[in-house]
Amino acid sequence: MSLKKITYLSLFPEIIQSGLSHSLVGKAQEQGLVTLKQVQIRDFSKDKHKSVDDIVYGGGAGMLLKVDVLVEAWSSVSSFEEKQKPITDRPYTILLSPQGKLLTQEKAKTLARDFSELIIVCGHYEGVDERFIELCVDEELSIGDYVLTGGEFAAMVVSDVVIRLIPGVVGNQDSVSGDSLEGGLLKEPVYTRPREFMGKAVPEVLLSGNHALIEKWRLDQSLKRTAAKRPDLNSKK
Repeated sequence: MSLKKITYLSLFPEIIQSGLSHSLVGKAQEQGLVTLKQVQIRDFSKDKHKSVDDIVYGGGAGMLLKVDVLVEAWSSVSSFEEKQKPITDRPYTILLSPQGKLLTQEKAKTLARDFSELIIVCGHYEGVDERFIELCVDEELSIGDYVLTGGEFAAMVVSDVVIRLIPGVVGNQDSVSGDSLEGGLLKEPVYTRPREFMGKAVPEVLLSGNHALIEKWRLDQSLKRTAAKRPDLNSKK
């Protein structure tokens, strides 16, 4: 199984559509490797003002996305009947939220490999009514410990990370297996022409033609770079 479709519930779907229409993700859509669908949450509001938010019970600053509108939007692409099925046999619903688990490369691999369809919900304002999470959401996911103005930017990050892992999206699979963070290590320093620039030369080992020695150098550099720049990655092993 691999990911085939992502549906976005959003107040600004045009941001996602525009942002994901280029580069590898755009080509993946053109080639039919993945389908991206945008759903405008506001279309499911029932009042004449098309309102999607309301004040917080108990007081407090900000507004919340309303549970009835969100459930209606979600129900246009899934159902409570479907939600009773095993999670790998139905759309898997993700709410982008700073309260969610942090997106990692390993998590991205799981999403690309284990699910054929994702529903990504883009939050706004102070968040969403808790009852929507309880009723419809399978998992909350965060891209970092900071707060964005809306979930659309996070949705694009999640999508880019996950879609490039779908078989066939990246032409050379070595590019994927050699990415930074694969195996919990940062990528080694890399170089291209010219051989020397402003007094800085490409390491001689990379010009040696000795592939065993080059691979040893690359691993050593990855270990050193990870220890220097991201020692926290070692603590996660």
